[in-house]
Amino acid sequence: MLSTRKTLALGFGARQGNRMLRIVVSVSVLLGLGILLVQGTSSQKHLSVYSTAANYSLPLVQRQARDYVGLLELLEPLGAVTAKTDALYWHLRYDKVQGDFGVGRTHAHVRGHDVDLSGKFLIENGRGLVPVDALNALLPLFLGGPVTFNAESDRLFVGSIATHFTASVADPSHLVFHFTAPVNPTVATESGKLRMTFTREPITAPASPTLTFDSKAIPSATYSESNGAAEVTVNTTIPLIANFSADGKTITLGPAKTQAEVAATPQQPATNQPANPAPAASIGKPAATFTPATPSSAPRRYFVVIDASHGGDDRGEALSASLPEKDVTVAFARRLRQELDARGIGSLVLRDSDANLSLDERAFFANSTHAALYVVFHAASSGHGVRLYTSLLPYADTPDRGPFRAWSDAQVSFLTLSQAAAGSVAAELRKQNVSVRSLAAPLRPLNNIVTAAIAVEVAPQANDLSQLTAQDYQQLVASGVANGVAAIRSQLGAAP
Repeated sequence: MLSTRKTLALGFGARQGNRMLRIVVSVSVLLGLGILLVQGTSSQKHLSVYSTAANYSLPLVQRQARDYVGLLELLEPLGAVTAKTDALYWHLRYDKVQGDFGVGRTHAHVRGHDVDLSGKFLIENGRGLVPVDALNALLPLFLGGPVTFNAESDRLFVGSIATHFTASVADPSHLVFHFTAPVNPTVATESGKLRMTFTREPITAPASPTLTFDSKAIPSATYSESNGAAEVTVNTTIPLIANFSADGKTITLGPAKTQAEVAATPQQPATNQPANPAPAASIGKPAATFTPATPSSAPRRYFVVIDASHGGDDRGEALSASLPEKDVTVAFARRLRQELDARGIGSLVLRDSDANLSLDERAFFANSTHAALYVVFHAASSGHGVRLYTSLLPYADTPDRGPFRAWSDAQVSFLTLSQAAAGSVAAELRKQNVSVRSLAAPLRPLNNIVTAAIAVEVAPQANDLSQLTAQDYQQLVASGVANGVAAIRSQLGAAP
């Protein structure tokens, strides 16, 4: 849901130029510190949970030489859950299932069953903690379906959610991975190896953890799991880079070009270039970090930055007991990327995972890409159809101050173009019979974006929240937005 809460304006003004430089430098330093902090806490153990409702991560704590997890926090993303305590018991209710846990006891009573917890039940600051070893026996009684817990890697699968993959050599220097669902791993390289780490996807092991290939350049790959993540390590004798398909289901590893080859390669139009996949963010309680697209020194390329609002600790509006806004917005962002790719329009999804991103960070990364258009998705349980927002600038009528502009109205030079983009998108959505309202509001980060920028807030067409997660409705809205972007493409591409 959109928020218009007032925030501190950071000055771009002529007398504040040096201050702004310090602020930009400070943001970069803070981002670097954030990466160090995440790396410094990487020893923290996590439980990764995969389900049709949500994929998420929870911290594990060591108690009595065992790994424990908060049971309420574990069940909360999966459905309506409440808990209360009395002198001796902690009572948990998930949907219509009641569970009773005695403090310090090794057994619980759930749905008429006596469950062995493999350790004592603990309460800390009102949180009910259970040993992770008990999850295989405990969770099926609450969820009413199969649950598989891998204790060695701390990965929990709820139902038939697994993503499988195959790998084959297309030619002596290219290795192709095919996945049964879209993936977005973190890719890292070192001498003789390329690693793909899957923190948010329910990747499962192949028949053999070691894969061998008839290629001297790429002889083998190994699969492993640890601390809530799966990893594929490719052994190679040549430097490799990863290329992602538009639907996220295929990753092709091929030789990296040398500097001489890059210099000799003619520049292709931006519309022929594939979208850059957003790197997966770190999961868990520490602030997630990611690497934004690297700005190019070449002339400005045309593409769209797509932002899924909220994320991480910011769940957004509780659209229902089990549906936070942050999950809906990332689904629409991914769908729009696919629609733009189908029209030959390259795009970058700014938040393609459950990352913590502040409004200033979103604006900073969006501006650093020099994109032609910024689109941010919101979702709402009230209203009908789509509301399109452009910025309502608080200081739009102030005199021009040369090359400097206040952070709070950085959008002023692009407002006309933003309104044109919103009008084009609105016209295409109406062709799809989607109800549309066009509005202006003093929204962040729209006010801070230095290119055309619009916000797309999606509500159900009727009073049925299930529409927000329905593929046909997501496709309808995303295709309308993509058509609107394509229709104004030449105007956006000509922007300074």
